[in-house]
Order: sequence, then C-alpha cells, then structure tokens
Amino acid sequence: MIIKEFRELGRDRRTMAMLIVLPVLLLVVFAYAANFTVSSFRTYVVGPEASALAAKLPPAFDVVSVQPEAGASEAHTVLRDGEAAIVFDTTTTPPTAWVDGADLLTAQSALAAFGRAGLPVTPKVLFNPQLKTSWYMVPALIGLILAFIGTIVTTIGLVREREAGTLEQLSVMPFRPSDVILGKIAPYFVLSAIDLVIVVVLGMVLFGVPFVGSVAVFALGAAFFLFAVLGLGVLISTISQTQGQAIQGAILVLLPQILLSGMLFPLAAMPWGVRWIGYVTPLSYFIELSRAVMLRGAPITAASVWVPVVVLVGMAAVIFGLAVWRFRAQLAPTRSAKRGADTPTETGATAVV
Repeated sequence: MIIKEFRELGRDRRTMAMLIVLPVLLLVVFAYAANFTVSSFRTYVVGPEASALAAKLPPAFDVVSVQPEAGASEAHTVLRDGEAAIVFDTTTTPPTAWVDGADLLTAQSALAAFGRAGLPVTPKVLFNPQLKTSWYMVPALIGLILAFIGTIVTTIGLVREREAGTLEQLSVMPFRPSDVILGKIAPYFVLSAIDLVIVVVLGMVLFGVPFVGSVAVFALGAAFFLFAVLGLGVLISTISQTQGQAIQGAILVLLPQILLSGMLFPLAAMPWGVRWIGYVTPLSYFIELSRAVMLRGAPITAASVWVPVVVLVGMAAVIFGLAVWRFRAQLAPTRSAKRGADTPTETGATAVV
C-alpha cells in the first residue's frame, strides 16, 4: 500500500506541486517579503524654500520633484493622485510634511523616519488622519473576497459540469467557445457584482470606511477585475478533471495574490526577486485602484486609477483569450467525433441505396 501511494503521488502533478511548491513559496514570501517597514519614500517638495529643503533631506526621502511655485493645494492634489507618498510644503513655518495616510504602512514608516532624521517639520496625515487599520484593509479585503468568489466558485462549477457530462453536450450545439464561456461566467459576474455592493456597504457601515471618490470609476475598475478573476476560474477549470484538482489549482493561483498583492505587506518593502510576482496579479491593481478611489477620491485621470484600469483590461483580455483557446482545444476532439458519426460511410450509403 505504501509503494502504491507513492506511485499515485508521483503521477498526481498537482498534489506534488502543493507538497513542494507551496512550502517553498511560503518560506520565500515570509522570509523576504514579510516586511512592514518601508525604507524609501517618493517625495515632492513645494514652496519658496523647496530647493533648500530638498538638499537637506536624507536619502530615504526620494525627491522626484521640486516645485518652488506650488503650495498646499498642489501638495494635496499630488497626494490624492498617488504621485508621491510625502509632500514637504515650505510655504509654512516650520515646513509642513503632508503624508498619504491611505497607504498606512508607508505613512507609519514615514512618521518614524521624520523622528530619526530630526527634521524641523510638522507632519500632517491626509485621507486617513487617525491611521486606522480598517480603512487600509477594507478596500483590499473587497478585492480578496471577489477574487476568492470569482475564481473558486467558477472553477468548481465548470468542473462539476464536466464531471456530469453536460459540457460535452455543448459540442453538438452551434455555439462558439467564446459564446459558451461568456454564457457560463455571466451569472457568476452578476452574483459577484451583488457581493461587491454588499461588501462595500458593510465596510462603510460597520467600519466607517469612507468612499470619497467616483462610484462609476470604482465600478469600471471592479468590472474588469471581476472579468479577469472569472476568466482565471475558467482557465483553471480547463486544466482540471476533478473538483479536487480545481481547488488545488485555485489555491496555487490565489495564494501568491494574497501574499504579494500589497494587501498584507507593502510592495515597496519587498525585494525585486519576489515583488515582480505581485505586479502580474490582478488583485494588486484592484487594491491600488480601490484605495485610490475610496480613500483619496482620485479621479480617472490620476495614474493611480487609469494605470490599474488599463492593466486590468489587458489582463482580462489575455486570460479570457487563453481560456477560450483551452476550451476550444477540449471541444475539438468531441466535435470531430460527432461529425464522423454523423457522416455516412461508403458501405452505409450503398446499403441505403
């Protein structure tokens, strides 16, 4: 029995991946990426003494723009649009250091850096003045919940139909693979959208999380995010034969998104060796978008909004295309066999005559 079990495990690639890849992934993530301290801050300096103050700032404050003509209103706009984490305003005495509180961990690290550097500034936090953890986590948890629902439920539902034989019946119907996939994910899309509304409202009511941005912009980004995660569910189902395999595949896809999306650990604090994984996951971009819209009220023209939307559109298109390609490849043998069965052979034709 022991030898038999080892042989079966050797043939089950997904289980072997869970047993080998998952522990390695967890070790690498928690050893390298689990860092709550941000060591570098994207910084703007504005006001008449901007150049002089910028020259005195420690290297941790990465000054990317010096604007002597700008003032407090421009500083707020820069933070709202996500162009910087800190803006030093020299129009006041002492200078004011405006900090983006929507990025909680970066803001906490920045406030600690002010004390270590001994800077003669007055720090003020925008968009999350009390640095509440719930304000930081709820926009990310919205994306996490949608990713779980969209990926796992879609994957299991389609694999269940394959096990029941109903997907093969579609091969004899005049549907294109893209029609089948769109028809399958449409109900899940509607139900996930309802879940989105429920979760956002509960986050606002129970935890007092503000929603200061445009609902239409948020809905646009959420729609493309849902399309991407539903497509992931379909893609996983095309390479899974059983519900157990589907769950294993969904876990392998979801776990890196949870750990490396910026929800738990800031991407800026991760080494590039693991940070790039976060940049190829849909959840990373939805979290960036949701925090920008809900907490900062960033418009569609802000880079923290339009960049995630564009990336999510591209991801949704690529994932949907791969799912259609895989589904077409699975339906092709069944349709060929059906056409062969419907075509009369020469012997059969002679018999009929």
